[in-house]
Amino acid sequence: MMARMSHDACPHPARIPGYHHDGSLNWRPELLDERLFWVVHLYPGAQGEGERWLFGPDRTWDDYVRFQRRVWDRAELPAFAVPLANGHCLYVVYGIDDGDAGVVYLLHHPGWEEADVIAVSAGNGMVPGLSWPELVAAVDNGPPGAEHSDPHTRLLLLLPAWADDSVPQGAVRRLAAALSARVGVESPEPLAAAILGRQGESGPVHWTTTGTGVRTNDGRYSFRNPGTSSALTGDSLARVSAALAP
Repeated sequence: MMARMSHDACPHPARIPGYHHDGSLNWRPELLDERLFWVVHLYPGAQGEGERWLFGPDRTWDDYVRFQRRVWDRAELPAFAVPLANGHCLYVVYGIDDGDAGVVYLLHHPGWEEADVIAVSAGNGMVPGLSWPELVAAVDNGPPGAEHSDPHTRLLLLLPAWADDSVPQGAVRRLAAALSARVGVESPEPLAAAILGRQGESGPVHWTTTGTGVRTNDGRYSFRNPGTSSALTGDSLARVSAALAP
């Protein structure tokens, strides 16, 4: 099947090169307008202290489970494309690998033979794939008029791939604005503080930059930690750092 091209030139292929999975991809931008989708998407990073603010008085655990099944229980994998600068795309795929459900984050460029998996949220929890400066750059530097151009949507969609022990002042306020706009929570600032304090599924990690500009971290299961058995190769680490450079 030929890849569908949007006006921002970020392709929507039936299969992403280098990503092996059962079933085809199902591009579902309409899910991003459903507040329960965001509860499902953000729940792994809000477990514990943040749960009560994420659910609020109007959403129950049964609501969560029903919507989660709606997302996961289908042969086609829900997927989203986030265009970045210079023709790069971050793909967010609700995939299943060896029976484990996880949200897979892949970085691709038309000039690459295969995409690089930079993170898997939930399921096996291979995170983080983004530092805070990289996350903010991906949110703010999309092509003009790009798909999912709303910064609140981009921030929340990419947030589960993030962890960083260095978060600047103003991060809580920025995340709270996105939570208020897209999830409609009644207490966005306490929820934002809880999510940022929990540091995603990995807990806090430290990022460093080599003399050649390659950014790596010390996350125990991160693809961007060269000391792990699942790390990206040296060439992939370099091109991912270049593509995500703040």
